[in-house]
Amino acid sequence: MSQEYTTVIGLEVHAQLLTNSKAYSTDSTEYGNLPNTNVSPITLGHPGTLPVSNKKVVEFAIKMGLACQSEISRFNYYDRKNYFYPDLPKGYQITQDKTPICVGGKVRIRLKDEVKYINITRIHMEEDAGKSMHLDGNDESLIDLNRAGVPLIEIVSEPEMRNSDEAYAYLTEIRKLVRYLEICDGNMEEGSMRCDANVSVMKKGTTIFGKKVEVKNMNSFRNVQRAIDYEVERQIAIIESGGEVISETRMFDATSGKTHSLRTKETLNDYRYFPEPDLQPIVVSEEWLQSIKATIPALPDQLFDKFVNEYHLPEYDAAVLTDSKEVALYFEDLCSNTNLYKAASNWVMGPVKSYLNELTLHIKDFPLTAERLAEVIALVDSGKVSHSSAAMNIFPVMINSEKSALDIATELNLIQDSSEDSLQPVVDAVLAAFPEKVQEYKSGKKGLLGMFMGEVKRATQGKADPKVTSALLEKALNA
Repeated sequence: MSQEYTTVIGLEVHAQLLTNSKAYSTDSTEYGNLPNTNVSPITLGHPGTLPVSNKKVVEFAIKMGLACQSEISRFNYYDRKNYFYPDLPKGYQITQDKTPICVGGKVRIRLKDEVKYINITRIHMEEDAGKSMHLDGNDESLIDLNRAGVPLIEIVSEPEMRNSDEAYAYLTEIRKLVRYLEICDGNMEEGSMRCDANVSVMKKGTTIFGKKVEVKNMNSFRNVQRAIDYEVERQIAIIESGGEVISETRMFDATSGKTHSLRTKETLNDYRYFPEPDLQPIVVSEEWLQSIKATIPALPDQLFDKFVNEYHLPEYDAAVLTDSKEVALYFEDLCSNTNLYKAASNWVMGPVKSYLNELTLHIKDFPLTAERLAEVIALVDSGKVSHSSAAMNIFPVMINSEKSALDIATELNLIQDSSEDSLQPVVDAVLAAFPEKVQEYKSGKKGLLGMFMGEVKRATQGKADPKVTSALLEKALNA
């Protein structure tokens, strides 16, 4: 049934900015402090207090706009968005309405079979509200205003995603961007990145959008997918049964995997926007814009393209390596010390990541420099040691030692024998010991080569160079 419908998805992503102070006051933004300790008369909206714009918030917003190829608004003023909510102490939110700091732009997402661009409508600055807590068995709500006034950017996409996989890929790219730019930690579980999904369905062949439903309360990428999938099926079922979808806000219940109605939105809320009278407009000069642009690092898309086109890595490798900025930069450093790019990729995605995962370490805490890891890669490439010996024996020792890879390999007696003169007698002895297997090989059972390789390896205590051994075996068996 769902094949008869087109799904239309737009996402609104709120990213909490990594500033030390709030958007319009000097109050701390530190997460996890005791409730209502990161507050002041400005945060609490006391009469006579005046907000002051945080310059770093503006710069972070511009960074995100530049990363998304948005047009940066040179003249910005703030607006008051008026609504009552228990954890909104001023009774309004300082935001941007008519002059969002970033207009347009796009985000590239990679799907299984295609690359797609999702257009951005706008990115604007605003402040967060506080947090209401409803404890079981307590009829009263508790209010924590620590988060009130914390700076946010809201990234609003065009309704161009057509399934939950695209929404997941889009969120993944947004999180990578804010982390590469170091403007937000992208942690949905802690609420520093939040997402609302606008979902509707329409019959294929029509150009008229269906009624839009906004879904809230999703604290992971997977839950965004689950909520969208459920909502699509729910809306289709309503239409197929002759009903009408109501434009409303719904909450997602992660336990049941279902959404439930929170409030209807038949008409747009009247927020009574008007220019914020207590804050001066922000003018972004060309000099200021260029200075911000100079701080933009290499972005994930740029590094992905570089790893594929210059280093000739598979797209899978490039995607894994660019998922984290720190891993990507470590790999870049590694490639400046070796031109064995695929081998370098295998090492970072294999032994290095396994070590980090096992000890729950971040790449910045990895004790082996890129230069020293390149030593191991060169040692394997030279044929002096096997990859398995390097990964299982040399790599663990190097992590806790200043010795070179070659010195460790020598001390552990791991240097491979690549001399044809010394390996030929061993090959001859192995073939002589298995005459029946030799005949089977010559009769077409080529898979027996592995058995012969194993016997030579056993006879040499694992020191036989696999390449040389394989060549000698094939030459003797095919004679």
